[in-house]
Amino acid sequence: MSLRIYNTLSRAVEDFSPLVPGHVRMYVCGMTIYDLCHIGHARMMMAFDVLQRWLKASGLQVMYVRNITDIDDKIIRRAVERGITIRALTDEMIVAMHRDIGALGIEPPSVEPRATEYVPQMLAMIGTLEKKGLAYRGSGGDMNYSVRKFPGYGKLSGKSLDELRAGERVAVLEGKEDPLDFVLWKSAKDSEPEDAKWDSAALGHDYGKGRPGWHIECSAMSCATLGETFDIHGGGADLQFPHHENEIAQSEGANGKPLARFWVHNGFVRVDNEKMSKSLGNFFTIREVLDKYNAETVRFFIVRAHYRSALNYSDAHLDDARASLKRLYTALQRVNPPAVAIDWADPFAARFKAAMDEDFGTPEAIAVLFELAGEVNKTASTELAGLLKALGGCLGLLQQSPSAFLQWQAGAGNARLTASAPVLTASGGDGLIDEAIQPDTDNRGIEALIEQRSGAKKVKNFAEADRIRDALLARGIVLKDSPQGTSWEMQS
Repeated sequence: MSLRIYNTLSRAVEDFSPLVPGHVRMYVCGMTIYDLCHIGHARMMMAFDVLQRWLKASGLQVMYVRNITDIDDKIIRRAVERGITIRALTDEMIVAMHRDIGALGIEPPSVEPRATEYVPQMLAMIGTLEKKGLAYRGSGGDMNYSVRKFPGYGKLSGKSLDELRAGERVAVLEGKEDPLDFVLWKSAKDSEPEDAKWDSAALGHDYGKGRPGWHIECSAMSCATLGETFDIHGGGADLQFPHHENEIAQSEGANGKPLARFWVHNGFVRVDNEKMSKSLGNFFTIREVLDKYNAETVRFFIVRAHYRSALNYSDAHLDDARASLKRLYTALQRVNPPAVAIDWADPFAARFKAAMDEDFGTPEAIAVLFELAGEVNKTASTELAGLLKALGGCLGLLQQSPSAFLQWQAGAGNARLTASAPVLTASGGDGLIDEAIQPDTDNRGIEALIEQRSGAKKVKNFAEADRIRDALLARGIVLKDSPQGTSWEMQS
């Protein structure tokens, strides 16, 4: 059975094959960095962590890009409230995010671009849209996108222009020709801090001082890192409209090519039947939850639900997840499972694979793990125990020692689930590089930066690669490139 994925664009489960055989290019809309991440954010990043893990387990190479939005109205307001620069705030929040999602075993993407690093590409795309008659300068100085001039608008969300015009979209904003239009470049206001403004003239454009709109950021970053058309574009269900719809309008309006072949959206986390969100005040940060529950319990709680389904958050559900995961670890505790390569012809492995190949069916895949654990309990087979651990690893589960999980107590802290260090952006200032070379990272932070530099070089982002090298060198870490890869040593 071949891999099949639900495509929001077609509203159907379709056979998946990458544009380039053996190589998958995937872009996921990441975090807007102004506060700590909550469990709703974790659910989104976990969904695509499992997705990219299964693509790799299926023998595919994956170029996974997950961006960071580090400039927008909320970020500006929070920085002003705290009396710090925008960069200081976003650097701090990026470090916090990496710590929190790293604790959950969420692997780093291949590249993690920051929006502020791609403003020239955003302006270039706006210029192309203007030349094609799809962008115009509003009376207030903003550059706006003319929605009605793009024929395919609404194809992702299924919304017609008439429906949108009837009031489902936002109200008319000053300077727009049509209430459906959205901003590409926001003209700077005198009241805004200087570090929230870019001089477009210095970058070869005549749009005045300002900053990019949210939607253009992802269009520019995905194109710069993955090309004009790639395999998978993902994000939370709340991004389907208007964010992803607007990305399609911008990108396809600029280059005339499909942006992504598959559009994948994860479901919400709900509390008392309401979507978990900061605006509603009904959210729990990852850190708050990890004070009460083992990190792998939280991961299991999220992964055992299908990524497209709603996930109901409660202590009772987490307690049940803990009890369920305990059953799997108890089976492993009875034997000493060896490291095994998965034989996909094995009946258990074949059913696990069939479940995952059908739109990443984790509930069915986890049911196979419980059946396998039952056989381990009956037979004490080390071979089956090794298979149980290996299959669990495809989901980022069952990789710690059984005793470490079974003996965990609330308040005792949470160890990372995998050996993967969080992604750290070298251009993020001293704090991020210092975070990478703390003694307790066991050199993994440095290796993560080297991997990020390698990813930047692959997409010809040599400026970013040089920044990583120079930032490490400033802290006495020398990189040595060779045909076999990159090694490092401390400067003598």
